[in-house]
Amino acid sequence: MASSSQRLQTKPVITCFKSLLLIYTFIFWITGIILLAVGIWGKVSLENYFSLLNEKATNVPFVLIVTGTVIILLSTFGCFATCRASAWMLKLYAMFLILIFLVELVAAIVGFVFRHEIKNSFKNNYEKALKQYNSTGDYRSEAIDKIQNMLHCCGVTDYRNWEETRYYSEKGFPKSCCKLEDCSPQKDADKVNSEGCFLKVMAIIESEMGVVAGISFGVACFQLIGIFLAYCLSHAITNNQYEIV
Repeated sequence: MASSSQRLQTKPVITCFKSLLLIYTFIFWITGIILLAVGIWGKVSLENYFSLLNEKATNVPFVLIVTGTVIILLSTFGCFATCRASAWMLKLYAMFLILIFLVELVAAIVGFVFRHEIKNSFKNNYEKALKQYNSTGDYRSEAIDKIQNMLHCCGVTDYRNWEETRYYSEKGFPKSCCKLEDCSPQKDADKVNSEGCFLKVMAIIESEMGVVAGISFGVACFQLIGIFLAYCLSHAITNNQYEIV
């Protein structure tokens, strides 16, 4: 009788934790979709800027895509473990959540430190790409044209950076520097945008990377709730030897 009474008392607790964890796993699954979407969006929208950074920066969107995919799979496993009310599966789920949380924490710290290198890396690579600009279709030259067209800028700090390049000495300013579409600027500075691209690009990268960092940090903190709920449900099931059919 005592054992039966104890089980009846613990049933609402386990049911409550189970309901909360199911809600959590569904929301966690949604966050995986969001991270996956942010990674794809970052790959597409920041592609031109990343191509002028070092190779480490180009991996950022892929990290988000992989993380989002892992979260989707893990949340599916968590939902299955919760429905089965399996103590060992819930503990495994909590361990995976802790592991991902630590990976995201390390990635956030590395990203925070790395952001100081972005400006120097971009500026140096942009200056190098300008000197090697040849409009023959190589990806760095294409990136420069896309950035200058999109942001209505010319050069790194200003249009005069082009005057130091071999391309300028042979053909003048590239058409992507034009104030108006389809102009032929040659060496006429009045026809090109005077502002450089460096500050404009940095403003965009800092803004969009800020969005990515904010979402990633929110997802990491949200995992702490899942770890707590999975542990509590597993602990309740183990202690009371309660099986849910």
